[in-house]
Amino acid sequence: MANRLSSFSPYQRAIAKGHLCSCGTAYADLDKPIIAVVNSWNEIVPGHAHLRDLAAHVKQGIADAGALPLEFSTIAVCDGITQSHSGMKYVLPSRELIADSIEIMVRGHGIFDGMVLLGSCDKVVPAMLMAAARLNIPAIMLTGGPMVNRIKPKQSKAARQSFIRGEIDEKALVDVTLEYYPHPGICPFLGTANTMCIVAEALGLTLPGSGTAPALSAERDRLAYATGQAIVDLVNKGITPRTIMTRAALENALTVVLAIGGSLNTVLHLPAIAHEAGLSLTMADFDRISKRTPLITRIYPNSDEYTVADLHPVGGIPTLMKELAPLLDLSVLTVTGRTLADNLSGAKGADGQVIRPLSVPYQSEGGITVLQGNLAPDGAVVKSSAVPRELWQFRGPARVFESEEECMAAADAGTIKSGEVIIIRNEGPVGGPGMREMHRATEILSKVGRVAIITDGRFSGASGGLAIGYLSPEAALGGPIGLVATGDIIAIDIAARTLTWEVDDKTAAQRRAAARPRRTQTDSTFLRLYSAATLSAAQGAIRKRDF
Repeated sequence: MANRLSSFSPYQRAIAKGHLCSCGTAYADLDKPIIAVVNSWNEIVPGHAHLRDLAAHVKQGIADAGALPLEFSTIAVCDGITQSHSGMKYVLPSRELIADSIEIMVRGHGIFDGMVLLGSCDKVVPAMLMAAARLNIPAIMLTGGPMVNRIKPKQSKAARQSFIRGEIDEKALVDVTLEYYPHPGICPFLGTANTMCIVAEALGLTLPGSGTAPALSAERDRLAYATGQAIVDLVNKGITPRTIMTRAALENALTVVLAIGGSLNTVLHLPAIAHEAGLSLTMADFDRISKRTPLITRIYPNSDEYTVADLHPVGGIPTLMKELAPLLDLSVLTVTGRTLADNLSGAKGADGQVIRPLSVPYQSEGGITVLQGNLAPDGAVVKSSAVPRELWQFRGPARVFESEEECMAAADAGTIKSGEVIIIRNEGPVGGPGMREMHRATEILSKVGRVAIITDGRFSGASGGLAIGYLSPEAALGGPIGLVATGDIIAIDIAARTLTWEVDDKTAAQRRAAARPRRTQTDSTFLRLYSAATLSAAQGAIRKRDF
């Protein structure tokens, strides 16, 4: 059977086969289609700790379909462990590194006819989707599935707040955490990890049900085996990612994100995936589609009651997309080899509680709102679905911090006051460098009460409250956030989609003339290269073409 390896010159083909046989591959299998099984398994990240077992099912499916699976690994970083220290600077940059590593292994060896991508967490899933679009060989993704939590999100949140107040000790908090995060799998809330796994399904790059089928379940194992069989079918039919990842498919995925109140980090990842597919997706697209897309689920942090594990029993993403069908392009192709309309034909209807009908939404617009104004000329975003309605209009004096560390020190000292607008700057992709999440800041500041946070950094998918991030241009690129002084009045209006710095033009011009945008110094060559090569959050923090 013809495969990529058969296109090598006779001598090089023989040498390559010799090397592969040295690894234990049977000589007779080397004329079959060769499938890369790209696995981000490790013993550090809960969402990835079980992927070695899933890979075994994938490889069996590939072998039974008449192809040869060959597995290799890439990295995965745990956002939960990297929070609130310098390690968080490496998390977003790992997206590019993962995509590059897959490119190196696939193009470097030149032997693969298709690939299965196994990943679960925040930067890994988008990186793998980026690699699929970039390489454009037949590809399918398998995600790890969400944990099934034993306690409600509000109970886990209460335990964290108790620890912060000094009411329980470390062991008590760990014990409660193990009830919320009871086993390997994706953290149960609708953070970036689960959002991006849902995006992969909504794009058509996974089998139906993959986004929500629980980790460590028999259903997840069956999906893994079926995924292995499906990639061989894709290779035989010549269906490649860019055939599936069209503009219409990207807009479908964005519609799903907005309908579920998904992670704000999608404003970085969906544009980056689109870019690799030779397409464009901008903050303006998020705003346009949000205006037409009702919010029809409330999964934590949009609600204290439900987690992603509650989505699957009521039909998961197929049911959600069936409800959204009037807003979707159902003609797009998927990795099943069939259209989205075909895939949804057997989906059940909305249950009315976890997934509401389109006619009775929780909110008339999507869960992410793009704000603009003289403080954010290129845009900023807020998860409006997780902001109490009484905070949708907010006006107060700025309290400026030059880094997350400065802000956290003030929070620990108890000097932040209710009614203030907390500005955390120099945390963008260029100035950070690395664009850290400010999740711990939102947790700590929740003690204060009525406050807003605005940053050129970003937030965890689990963040809630009046937290506005991804502000562009960032301070390091001369954005107005770098000119704000403590005491300046900032006005926020989510309904009007505005973010206003109430300062006269003369004062703004004087400050701009005196400004010296800075980048945080680092001894990391990797982070310096990232800073030099990266574009703004408004452009998906993608790599420059001409650096």
